[in-house]
Amino acid sequence: MRRAQSGLSRRQAVATLGLGGLAVSLLPRDATAAVEDARRLLGSLIKSQPKPGRISIKTNDIAENGNTVPVTVSVESPMTAADHVRAIHVISDGNPAPGVASFHLTPASGKAEVYFRMRMAQTQNLIAVAELNDGSAWIVSREVRVTIGGCAS
Repeated sequence: MRRAQSGLSRRQAVATLGLGGLAVSLLPRDATAAVEDARRLLGSLIKSQPKPGRISIKTNDIAENGNTVPVTVSVESPMTAADHVRAIHVISDGNPAPGVASFHLTPASGKAEVYFRMRMAQTQNLIAVAELNDGSAWIVSREVRVTIGGCAS
């Protein structure tokens, strides 16, 4: 028994939908939209008001190669059962999706420090938030300038 053929094959429909999604993702985004997305994400991740201090971001002030930017986030904590970092969240206000990474820690982690590499297409602020086991939160922000062709953008 043969089925009646519709106008598009399954493969053509999937390809068409994929191209439509790509076109939407290539539309320019307003810079303030990315900042608002980052603020909303931060509010959904952390329930208490974060305070400055106890957390630091180490990275280059100027990233000559935005394809692989090394980032280290560390938190001053003894990492004991009574006083430890539960999570470190990294957010970027220049990425289309602001959530860069979330790391979940326990006292067994030994040290409240994470290292990773990320891709940055433009100059942006990195925001790191440490969530402690007592419910407190600590925050730091750092601008990373990304160069294109050797010129700062």
